[in-house]
Amino acid sequence: MALNDSYLEENLGPKPLLDPARQQKAKEYARLKRRLSLAELALAGSLLLLVILSGLSARLAELISLPPVPAAAAYFIGLMLAYGLLAAPLSYYGGFVLPRRYGLSTQKLSGWLGDTLKAAALGLVLGVAIVAAVYWFLGGWPQLWWLLTWGLVILLSLVLTILGPVVIVPLFYKMEPLRDKGLKERLKNLAGKAKASISNVYTLEFSSKGTAANAALMGAGKTRRIVLSDTLLDKYSPEEIEVIMAHELGHHRNRDFMRIFLYQAIILFVSFWLTHIIAKATVPPLGFSGIDDVAALPLLVLVFAGLSSLIMPLSNTYVRSRERAADDFALRLTGNPQAFITMMTKLTDQNLAEARPSRWIERLLYDHPSYASRLAYASSISAHKSDQGG
Repeated sequence: MALNDSYLEENLGPKPLLDPARQQKAKEYARLKRRLSLAELALAGSLLLLVILSGLSARLAELISLPPVPAAAAYFIGLMLAYGLLAAPLSYYGGFVLPRRYGLSTQKLSGWLGDTLKAAALGLVLGVAIVAAVYWFLGGWPQLWWLLTWGLVILLSLVLTILGPVVIVPLFYKMEPLRDKGLKERLKNLAGKAKASISNVYTLEFSSKGTAANAALMGAGKTRRIVLSDTLLDKYSPEEIEVIMAHELGHHRNRDFMRIFLYQAIILFVSFWLTHIIAKATVPPLGFSGIDDVAALPLLVLVFAGLSSLIMPLSNTYVRSRERAADDFALRLTGNPQAFITMMTKLTDQNLAEARPSRWIERLLYDHPSYASRLAYASSISAHKSDQGG
């Protein structure tokens, strides 16, 4: 059925309004972030193509007089450091200047640098481990290295999911048990209704670094917990917080972690296989001795990254469908579409999210439905409920 504003107001009450000034800023911010992402992508691609096509990669590999596995690890570290230095101005502008200019960050430069270095160190350690494993697999099982690497990445993803809330998140944010006993009990009861076992409810100190708000169901098994940012607790009613967590619990109830994990595992499987096929075909004309040639490392990175970028819209489409299913679960579990709508309106303005991106931008780049799409769906659920006399 068609939904107009007068019908919605009659059934939902006054329609919440986005702040026009905030939305203008959100459009500007989103446009600048997209341009920065393209610039970073172009820079990375140009660097990799340069070292591959100029013969520089072979000369650099010759300078590392180590066995293949440590040589590949050393080469990767050098490559990442070079990219980090070249991309530093873009990282500084996109990670520090823009968020402060648009009121999303309150961090000082020293704090931002500290977080950036910690994230870079974690990424580098993980990257070095994977590269070392790749060249070890190439040395022993040259036809199956891609399959073994795929298995390793899947295993690491599982470990990081379980350990993330207790090991990684506390490196960046202070986490402590929620002090509001009434809200904690309310959320635990909600988790019980969704048949989700949680260890506790925690608060993350987002306000020490910025103004955005968020909530999540983190971890798995004994580490699974509800996590709320303090910036969420300060501005949202218990009903709004409840519907946010109902969405997160919807992911659990719908087994979205396993669904998305399996879907992405298939995507990764295809990506690693295609990387093997493409790299094997291109190493001879580029002058490399084989895929196991340390000098061919930039080629492997370029092919895999390129395939991942091409496949990303497909992955986003599937993840958006699971987000919609979680919205549906939240609306039906709480029976409170008005709280969902006011929550989404507040969150969109607070986090400076673009409410109505173009259709193609949403399809290609968004892993969540837009505000406009989610609001229309919540409104349709409410209208249907009203028509049924619910």
